[in-house]
Amino acid sequence: MSGRQGPYNWVKHIYIDDPISSLDEHNAIAVANHLAKLLKRPKSRLKTVISTHHTLFFNVLCNELNKANKYFLSRDGSPEGLILRKTGDTPFFHHVAALADLYEAERSGSLYTHHFNMLRAILEKTASFHGYPNFSACIKRDADDEDGILHTRLINILSHGNYSLYEPQEMLEENKRCFRKILHEFINRYLFNPAVFSREPATESSSAT
Repeated sequence: MSGRQGPYNWVKHIYIDDPISSLDEHNAIAVANHLAKLLKRPKSRLKTVISTHHTLFFNVLCNELNKANKYFLSRDGSPEGLILRKTGDTPFFHHVAALADLYEAERSGSLYTHHFNMLRAILEKTASFHGYPNFSACIKRDADDEDGILHTRLINILSHGNYSLYEPQEMLEENKRCFRKILHEFINRYLFNPAVFSREPATESSSAT
C-alpha cells in the first residue's frame, strides 16, 4: 500500500481495533512485535490508530513504537463521561485506571455487582505480579478468618453467575461494606501513588493497627 499502484493507493489512515482479544500472552507479544515492524517500515506513509483493552499488548506496542502518541480512554465523571488522556513515556496501565474507577465508584456510593468483576481482575494481576498463584493472597485476612476464605468466597460468587456486566445490579448494603473493606485494605497495603485517586484513600478504623 506504500506504492502508487493497486486498488488501495488512496488509503491514508488505518484503524485497528483490538486484534488480539482471544490470544494468549505469547501470541499477543508476537502480534504486537510483528505489527510494530510493519508500521515502522520506512516507505509506509499510512497514519495508523490502534485501540486495545489488552494491557500487555498495549505496553509491547508502546515499547516498540516509542515515538508514537499514546493515549488512555477513561471515565472522568464529566457529563460527557469519557476523557482521552495522553500517557507520555509511562503508559497508564489498565489495572491502575480500573482501580481509580473503583475508588470513585466506592466514594460516590454507586456500587454494582459488576464492580466485583473489576476488583477480582485487579487482584489477579497483582497476585501474578507478586508471584502468588491465587488472588486471595492479596486480600487481608481478618482475625476471625484465619484461612482467608470469607472475602475470597464473596468475590468468587459475585464475579460469576447471573451478575452480568450488561445487567448491572446494585450491591446489597452488606456486600458494599465488604467491598469497601477489601478495596481500602488493598490500596493501603500496596501503596499506590495517591495521585491516581482524587484524594487520599480512606483508612477504615476496623483495619487500623
